[in-house]
Amino acid sequence: MLRIASCALCGAFLTTMVAQVRPDVACFEINPQERLQPIDGFGASDAWSMQYVGTWDDSVRIRVADWLFSTSTDTQGRPLGIGLSIWRFNIGAGSHPQGEHSGIGSPWMRTESLVDANGAFDPTRQKGQRWFLRQAKARGVETFVGFFNSPPVCYTENGLATNTGRGGTLNLKPSHEVDFARFAAQVVEGLERHDGIRLDYVCPVNEPDGHWNWTGPKQEGSPATNREVARLARAFSQVFSEKKLNTQILVNESSDYRCMFSTHMTDWQRGYAIQSLFCPDSTETYVGDLPNVPRLMAGHSYWTNTPLGALRGIRMQLKDTLDKYGVEFWQTETCIMSNDEEIGGGGGFDRTMKTALYVARIIHHDLVYAGARSWQWWRAVGGDYKDGLLREFSSHDGMEGHVVDSKLLWALGNYSRFVRPGAVRMGVKALDREGRTIAEGDTDPKGLMCTAFRNADKKWVMVVLNYAEDDRKIRIHVKDRKLKTWQPYLTAEEAAENLQPHPAVGNGDTVMVPARSIVTFVGCQ
Repeated sequence: MLRIASCALCGAFLTTMVAQVRPDVACFEINPQERLQPIDGFGASDAWSMQYVGTWDDSVRIRVADWLFSTSTDTQGRPLGIGLSIWRFNIGAGSHPQGEHSGIGSPWMRTESLVDANGAFDPTRQKGQRWFLRQAKARGVETFVGFFNSPPVCYTENGLATNTGRGGTLNLKPSHEVDFARFAAQVVEGLERHDGIRLDYVCPVNEPDGHWNWTGPKQEGSPATNREVARLARAFSQVFSEKKLNTQILVNESSDYRCMFSTHMTDWQRGYAIQSLFCPDSTETYVGDLPNVPRLMAGHSYWTNTPLGALRGIRMQLKDTLDKYGVEFWQTETCIMSNDEEIGGGGGFDRTMKTALYVARIIHHDLVYAGARSWQWWRAVGGDYKDGLLREFSSHDGMEGHVVDSKLLWALGNYSRFVRPGAVRMGVKALDREGRTIAEGDTDPKGLMCTAFRNADKKWVMVVLNYAEDDRKIRIHVKDRKLKTWQPYLTAEEAAENLQPHPAVGNGDTVMVPARSIVTFVGCQ
């Protein structure tokens, strides 16, 4: 079997041994015929730190770009980065020049507008974010998503990018949907013209059903009813079609899965988003007939990750509704919130495996039970909160600083680095020692969880989480005569254990997965 032992000089290492499969060994059989959902990629967003980090010294920002996007390895075969394949670009609403009058206390949460007062694209704005757009493309990222937290301030009812002083409707002047869409088209065309970046998707709204949006948050944001979302989607579709833009319109980045298939802390005008937007019977809100709106819905998994019963149950309800209406699903944003009490809530950045494993468990459940085709974290770089893959430490004026990594970054990398766009999730059976199937045996939220994939280049990948406090033995096997061995990559608490490669093991060998760790196995011929 494969086991992990400690070494005072080199940390953890793997050795191959001979052993019999015992009753305490979990056997995972990958079914080559059971093809589940395609995988479009894994990603994160540039909000809001990249507007500063992207202007810092090359020694800092290039390292950040490598951590996030690189698929290269060093001379010892260790990945230099996590190879994100999707990058979300925060299209600013223009709160930055308003300063404190914007109602947004932190300058880091205010954004510039890429379109000037004359309606022209201004290439001097959002420079830091656009630097990272170009770096992402240079390192192989192919899918770019632009999202609005608020309509541009020139079109909002209150002249602000927050909902201050308003109710629960879209903060947009009457009959300005087409103007908003033209603004978005200018951004799409300008980024391609000046930066060589084509936005594959644009989402006009972000968390329109989030109750926090109704009262005027301390960041850019606006609520919207389903009817308002539909009107925006139609306006964007009209304008993008007129301009022959290939960019697709994504809806609707719900703040909570429960708003997608029912109502949660809202009412019928904002709940039931899947049915409202993709059921033809919903005549006032149906967008499924628009040529550039895919049957794809984006949602956020905030507030749905605890207790453990809800972690699975809510996602199964979501999947049932998605399937009923023939809609695909992307999880486009999440981070740690106050109700995630198992790891102490969102306050305080955590570089350890505690947060990393907690998030990996969410990824597993979103892929397995919600059928997510994509999984995206909230902020690539954050501050002293559990909302960033990386943490920045900046000067008082934000003009310089440094950035540190975290186990969370590398935990996501177990998926993003090895499960590439075009992969397919494959069925996995957990078997007992008699070869009998164990129901839900691929998901023990307090123990072993595993998912299997086959990339477009035919390479097999299996990601195994061990949430338990003790080591666990596993045996993985796929009936593929060309697959001889698996290359393991370990992410665990030791400093060096960030997708750390270890000696290959045979297909069907028994291996030991360390306590509180993630191991990705990549098939080799």
